[in-house]
Amino acid sequence: MNPTSAPSQTFADLGLAPELLRSLADEGYASPTPIQAAAIPQVLAGRDLFGCAQTGTGKTAAFALPLIQRLRADARKPGPRRCRTLVLAPTRELAAQIYESFVAYGRHAQLTAAVIYGGVGQHRQAKAMLPGVDVLVATPGRLLDLINQRLVDIRSVEYLVLDEADRMLDMGFIHDMRRIVAMLPEQRQTLFFSATLPTAVRELADTMLRDPLEVKTTPRSTPAETVEQSVYFVPKREKKPLLIRLLQEEATGRVIVFARTKHGADKLQRDLTKAGITTAAIHGNKSQSQRERALAAFKSTQPPVLIATDIAARGIDVDEVAHVINYELPHEPETYVHRIGRTGRAGQTGAAVSFCDHDEQPRLVAIERLLRRPIPARNDRSAAPEPAAADSPGTSRHRRRPARAGSSAHAGNRARRSSGAAGKRPRRSPPATPADRVAGGSRAAPPAIPPAAANSGRSRRHRRAL
Repeated sequence: MNPTSAPSQTFADLGLAPELLRSLADEGYASPTPIQAAAIPQVLAGRDLFGCAQTGTGKTAAFALPLIQRLRADARKPGPRRCRTLVLAPTRELAAQIYESFVAYGRHAQLTAAVIYGGVGQHRQAKAMLPGVDVLVATPGRLLDLINQRLVDIRSVEYLVLDEADRMLDMGFIHDMRRIVAMLPEQRQTLFFSATLPTAVRELADTMLRDPLEVKTTPRSTPAETVEQSVYFVPKREKKPLLIRLLQEEATGRVIVFARTKHGADKLQRDLTKAGITTAAIHGNKSQSQRERALAAFKSTQPPVLIATDIAARGIDVDEVAHVINYELPHEPETYVHRIGRTGRAGQTGAAVSFCDHDEQPRLVAIERLLRRPIPARNDRSAAPEPAAADSPGTSRHRRRPARAGSSAHAGNRARRSSGAAGKRPRRSPPATPADRVAGGSRAAPPAIPPAAANSGRSRRHRRAL
């Protein structure tokens, strides 16, 4: 099913209750997005759902609104430490934002909700679950921790939502997800959402869904049309100066810069700070309070440049992100789609600029194959030439030059071989004592050894010891 939302369609046309319409008005929502228009009536009807839609197209409201209405239609209270709806998300940031959406949409429906994730103490989370809640949003790891401690009970879940399922698989949550699903009642409604549709996601969905309705709002793994994409071919050593120039001259407003590793993100933050650019970093090594402060600053009226890794960025749901810069291209083409999905959200326009050195060009080819179109280049591909070969002359300052024939090093080798043939090891004369030198030297001082010959006469282990 590939839905398109009619221009005149409203949320009231989808059958939502008046209290939900009030909440949507409070949030400033005027009309549903295609994924919302397609999913909400089917979820209200009790169907299992497989939704494939880009980030920023309103997936959260597509499942949160109808689930809140179904919960209020049968206003049973959950038991202690139990929940009626379980939403699984891959990251702390995404879990927190889904929780905030449920609270905002359910403010007029007396909804109770809680969120649990790792990286913080569990006391408050366990206390929030003590009376039971209508909706629990959780990351898989922390949820299993609390289940094992008998602080959370999911045996009475009526509605299960898996959001960003593709990223949960990428992060290695597949076994945790299967353990969690095995604890749930077989009679439940399951909603499965993913921004991309790799084969592993499809296979996982087939094991969890029963006769699902399939909703696709865009072709497989294609970015939003509101994002203007481009690429610079640039040597690795020139990436930092190019980034600084872009941030100073072109990329204004809210900007996210993606790095592949946590160490790389920290180093890039230090380099940009030295260049006078205000920055904040968000990645897995940051504490939860540090990540929350970085996101709060990024949402402010004077946002810093946010440097992020892929895992942490999946929970960034901030309006009006003007630019996404891929400082390094990702290994997985689908990750590129998730990255640039941080801009051009909710119908707004945005720009995605990628830096590509010579070694990254195969990744660019894979991304363009996934997109089924080339990414426009801002310069010529030859601007990122192949780096000099590792064995070419002059590529390393520490390369050991081969000794010439007849040199002292060869002489030392020959001396060792000849002494070995005679079965004896040459002995060096001990240095003269102070008494010898005063007496005029009853033993002659040993002849000076040229440095090359001296080093060559020592064993490799001895040279290391020196």
